Amino acid sequence: MATDNLKIEEGNFGELLAIYRLLPNFKRELAIDRAIAAITLEPEEINLALQQFQQRYKLVSQEAIQNYCQAYSLTDEQLKAIALREFKVEKFKHQTWANRLESTFLNRRTSLDRVIYSLIRHKNPEILQELFFRIQDGEQTFAEIAAQYSQGVEAQTGGMIGPLLLNKLPPAIAERLRHSLPQQVHPPFPLEEWFVILRLEKFVPAQFDDQTTQLLLNQLFEELLQEENSPKKS
Repeated sequence: MATDNLKIEEGNFGELLAIYRLLPNFKRELAIDRAIAAITLEPEEINLALQQFQQRYKLVSQEAIQNYCQAYSLTDEQLKAIALREFKVEKFKHQTWANRLESTFLNRRTSLDRVIYSLIRHKNPEILQELFFRIQDGEQTFAEIAAQYSQGVEAQTGGMIGPLLLNKLPPAIAERLRHSLPQQVHPPFPLEEWFVILRLEKFVPAQFDDQTTQLLLNQLFEELLQEENSPKKS
């Protein structure tokens, strides 16, 4: 079937979204629109929204704006609508949860801890065991071996990864790091299709700062959307 002549009609729109696997995202965007429907912007907020949008997507010139619109088949008015919508989402988050963020932080504090760690992974457990002995005996540093032998992207950073949320890591890694001392090296263990040597570099306890505030706002917003899109019980 030639796609150039494909007609998108009201009757088959939902079916096409489902076939293209876009329906969940479409429902999510509708839920966002319902959430921010009552949010209004003052003139100075409109200007700020446009400035922030241009900074976020590096639209530093009229040519860059035109190229962006062309790439996404947007008119100037549609681009402005997107910028204002993003700003409204952030304003909604602050209006809805700002007054209870500190208590939310205290309740979720342990799930917001971060870690910096180093990792060496290899598919040959015998090679990895030999590398572990080299580290233990001081023949080479962890970073040197990671850069030379690790078979993942961490080789580019001498094995170092993070800071990352501890509770977002694979359980086999998170459990070891949770009970580690800084610079403690864990002997090889299996992880999916790999074998891994692990070392804790630094434990970063959660702090109620700007980064954590934004993280909490995003979490609460996503939870609201999930609740909105979950099947309603009769």
